Amino acid sequence: MYAVIETGGKQLRVEVGQEIYVEKLDVEAEQTYTFENVLMIGGEKVKIGKPYVKGATVTATVDKHGKGSKIIVYKYEPKKHYHRKNGHRQPYTKLTIKEINV
Repeated sequence: MYAVIETGGKQLRVEVGQEIYVEKLDVEAEQTYTFENVLMIGGEKVKIGKPYVKGATVTATVDKHGKGSKIIVYKYEPKKHYHRKNGHRQPYTKLTIKEINV
């Protein structure tokens, strides 16, 4: 059984026991988090929401919070003596999917 959930402006296909990385959530580590925005439930019988499946939730436990690898943003204009270097590390939350409730 699998589900398609919506979080952080993205859609993810998840299964029970899968570890996923999502945009940072405001939940402490080792706690549970419930996704209410379930777009689709798949398996033997497929349920597709309009836009969400009514009564369906996905429960996950928060493993840790962290930051991704650094991305360098470098802007310049040739022959104008302009250059700007900037770095960014995107925060994330690591989750383990525990159950899919229909």
